[in-house]
Amino acid sequence: MSEFSLEIGTDEIAIVKWDLPNKTLNVLTLKGIEELENIVDELLSTKKVKGVVITSGKKDFAAGMDLNVLADLQANTMNQKNEKIFEFIIRVHKLLRKIEHGGMNEKTKKNGIPFVWANPGLSAGIGTEIGLACHHRIVAEGNRSKVGLPEILVGLFPGAGGATRVSRMVGLMTSAPILMEGKMFSPKNAKNAGLIDEITSSDDLINDAKNWIINATDEVMIKPWDRKGYKMPGGSPYHPNGFMTFVGASAMISSRTKNVYPAAKYLLSAIYEGALTDFDTALRIEARWFTKILTEKSTSNMIRTLFINKNAIEKGLRRPKKSQENKLENIGVVGAGMMGAGITHSAALNGINVTLIDKDLESVNLGISRISQILETGVKRGKLSGEKKQEILNRINPSTNYNDLCKTDLVIEAVFENPEIKNVVLREISNHADEKTIIASNTSTLPITDLANSIPDQESFLGIHFFSPVDKMNLVEIIKGKRTSESTIALAFDFVRQIRKTPIIVNDARNFYANRCIIPYINEGMIMVKEGVPPQVIENAALQLGMPLGPLQLIDEVSIELAISIADQTKKALGNNLEDNGISNVLSLMEKNKRFGRKVGAGFYEYNERGKRVCLWQELKTHFPHRKDQPNFSEVKSRLALIQCLEAVRALESKVLVDIREGDLGAILGWGCMPWAGGPFSWMDLKGSQWIAKECEQLSNKYGTRFQAGNLLQNLAKSNEKFYEKYATTLK
Repeated sequence: MSEFSLEIGTDEIAIVKWDLPNKTLNVLTLKGIEELENIVDELLSTKKVKGVVITSGKKDFAAGMDLNVLADLQANTMNQKNEKIFEFIIRVHKLLRKIEHGGMNEKTKKNGIPFVWANPGLSAGIGTEIGLACHHRIVAEGNRSKVGLPEILVGLFPGAGGATRVSRMVGLMTSAPILMEGKMFSPKNAKNAGLIDEITSSDDLINDAKNWIINATDEVMIKPWDRKGYKMPGGSPYHPNGFMTFVGASAMISSRTKNVYPAAKYLLSAIYEGALTDFDTALRIEARWFTKILTEKSTSNMIRTLFINKNAIEKGLRRPKKSQENKLENIGVVGAGMMGAGITHSAALNGINVTLIDKDLESVNLGISRISQILETGVKRGKLSGEKKQEILNRINPSTNYNDLCKTDLVIEAVFENPEIKNVVLREISNHADEKTIIASNTSTLPITDLANSIPDQESFLGIHFFSPVDKMNLVEIIKGKRTSESTIALAFDFVRQIRKTPIIVNDARNFYANRCIIPYINEGMIMVKEGVPPQVIENAALQLGMPLGPLQLIDEVSIELAISIADQTKKALGNNLEDNGISNVLSLMEKNKRFGRKVGAGFYEYNERGKRVCLWQELKTHFPHRKDQPNFSEVKSRLALIQCLEAVRALESKVLVDIREGDLGAILGWGCMPWAGGPFSWMDLKGSQWIAKECEQLSNKYGTRFQAGNLLQNLAKSNEKFYEKYATTLK
């Protein structure tokens, strides 16, 4: 079946419709490129039409390039020169340049065929770049309509002419949120930014495109950069204004990326160098920088984890295959606090009816008020209407009666992280819910197999660990207890996908996978504070690893009270086997001074009245004086990186984590573990197993057994193998 179709009406206007078979969204494949090339060549060679409308047969225009195409290019050219990648990019450039010229006479700039981009909804990446090459761009208004170039978010940049066209259309300063932040714009904001020319209704989209073609002149078909005397908006690099802008952009990129994400630097280089020359040469420069970013191993890792592996996991890579698919209609949530309200919001938002239970209606209504506030933010941002907000709220049934759980498919317990409290609630749920109802605990640390002792039917019990805040965090850990059945896991997986989140399936153990890696990261920050390492050094070392938050800021965000509670529970469970390394001293200080984190406006950081971080708490160095023999900065970075990665390896060794692909994706989505590298296992592959083992030996000799490499890692080092060479395809 064709991906692009051509239809020419009696009005002599061609409609090129993009409709990728068996897909909800269009993505550009190799076959699609070939088909579009053939259609464009045919239209320009025969010149039998007055104009061309490029649109979509779906509700949206496109989600971008099929990243499998780029991944295949990377895989097939790693041991060769980069000509194939470069040639592929130039091929796409030539196609879009043909559209841009419209077959006009090169000398007179006349007798061309106008192309109009008619976008019915969402357009990202190459979809938007196709639009940029057209002579007029129209977008249908609506809540789903978005336009942007988000490639930077997966370690790339708009390399099909997007970087060159946008920067020359609006200038470097205005293009920053489009290119360097990867923002998706509403039609109104896209028009204000200069990305599109016109907004219309979906019903009038094609007619308005045709009307523009009928009235188009030769003059409006000439792009600014193809005119004599073209000057870049805001100034070229050697113009006084442009010079200041480019210098500032370089500093801004270094500040935001900490120089671990190469895509932004390569993007700026492509724009800077391209701005010094003519448009076609600039496209070749862009193609060279795009070739370079595609051949970076870290880029390959990001695409592998955040696209290929993510898609495979969400489609059911580890979902029990023999279990029937489930579509849930009614669930229960017990506990209307921040987590319970967040889970309820996600379920109701996606069409599921929720019975929300707490000890009294005041507590339930407080939870519903939280949900209403989240929805109201969506209304203000234009993401949903007031009617839709009320429709979502109407799906929530507030209750204090456990009998109301009798007709639910799934009940999620979301009360305070205390085993005694959870056991009481779980018993109440099991006494009142239907015998076929699946029961889950939203615990972040407590072993599921222990909590299962409160449930008569332990095969129908599991953990579903949401991350806070639920409305913003997409990762969900599904925890399989010792007796949890495959059908129970399958239902939980289907529920998580139904609410549009990403599930990973792990086996039971204290802290599961994500928290067993997050907690050592936070703890290592506190250990270094106790040692007398300046907090500024600790936090900056983390940021230069590519972590979104330093360990001290992270503990402020999640609440130091929670950290104290988790530490107490862990101490009860492990007793004398727990290594403290001075962590309790730091937590005791924070508790004594009532510095429980951002929520109270005081933690490791100081906060202003609006809750914004101001500076680190100055008295820390009074209680923990800075040591005279400060460690090397690279050593601080290694400690913070390896303490997470080694715990991920231990989770794999102990079979809590079953697949490293889930390990990498869960780490990025769960706590932001080095996305630029593709996650912890991908980072270790970048560094090499022998380097990791050597670094572990040095750190363990200096700081203790927590840095010792286990047998799995040592065996990899002996054979100089990588995790993805040995484990990515064998673990099922």
